Amino acid sequence: MKLTPLCTIGVLAVVSLLGCSNPSDIDDDSATNAAQDMTTLRFSYYWPATSNMSKEVFEPWAKQIETDSDGRLKVELYPSATLSKPEVTYDAAVKGTVDVGSQAHGFTSGRFPLTQIAELPGLSSSAIQMGCILQTLYDEGSIASEYEDSHLLFMYGAGPGALHNTNKLIQTPEDMQGMRIRHPSSVAANIIESMGASPVGLPVNDVYTSLQRGVIEGLSLPWGAIDTFKIGEITKYHTNIPFYSSAAMVTMNKDKYESLPDDLKRIIDDNSGMALAKKVGEILDAEDKSAVQNAKDSGHEIIEIPDPLNDPDWRDPLENGTQRYLADVNALGLDADGVYEKAKAASAACRV
Repeated sequence: MKLTPLCTIGVLAVVSLLGCSNPSDIDDDSATNAAQDMTTLRFSYYWPATSNMSKEVFEPWAKQIETDSDGRLKVELYPSATLSKPEVTYDAAVKGTVDVGSQAHGFTSGRFPLTQIAELPGLSSSAIQMGCILQTLYDEGSIASEYEDSHLLFMYGAGPGALHNTNKLIQTPEDMQGMRIRHPSSVAANIIESMGASPVGLPVNDVYTSLQRGVIEGLSLPWGAIDTFKIGEITKYHTNIPFYSSAAMVTMNKDKYESLPDDLKRIIDDNSGMALAKKVGEILDAEDKSAVQNAKDSGHEIIEIPDPLNDPDWRDPLENGTQRYLADVNALGLDADGVYEKAKAASAACRV
């Protein structure tokens, strides 16, 4: 069959459209579209890159988010407070300076007064229990009002904070008279002050050099962090007492979360909540156990005070510190007593 000139022109047009395109142009377009579809989340935290929190929690979390989203979400990790200072990471996430941030509540004095009720002595004896208490209080709405300016991903808690010192073993509260003790939060500061010591507020990243320079003589910190931040190189005396428990959280910029399509929001949601709180607890409890053994193996002096609320030497100052903190929070017009009762109920339910 012989084609007419008009048909010939049509065929050539189709061929030029379909048969003459450059494959590399198609690949480039696909790559561009994929890059445009990908959302990068900058995750800032104070834990060192060598810490178990970074290697066993945050790095796997980032990889899981990327895997579940088929690469549409990418998480960039910024450990050791390289993107935001420890005490302003929550605000950085609120403002969008970072997209995701992890901060200990105690780094920002007075910002989370209801949440820090969970830090009071006698409520928690492990990191698993502490994380469960915090997440329970948040999930049931008792402390959720303190996070309305961000999108909370999950709570977590450390094991009980012991006392660690450079020059003497603390056996009773009287031994703390006049000492300069680093405190991790306003809760611990109240208790340290009730012992007659001077509480000093410092980010955990600054503790090592402060001990070296004599700015402080001791500190209250969970055992695992003693190894993580190399503080055991300086502190040789340890009072293993459940003095307080630290609260911490991972939160996300609200606008960033809301900007995601629903399927990506579900991926974030599926990698949030109680399961993460308990996973962190398992890792930190194992760290604490290992750090205690390391101190023993290194010949450090350790005294055990496992139940201070029933110890005649420690009971009164610990209870005084607790009541002082609750009174301060009540004075803000908040229901500290009600949250404390809920924290006790959560403590019983979360006991392991």
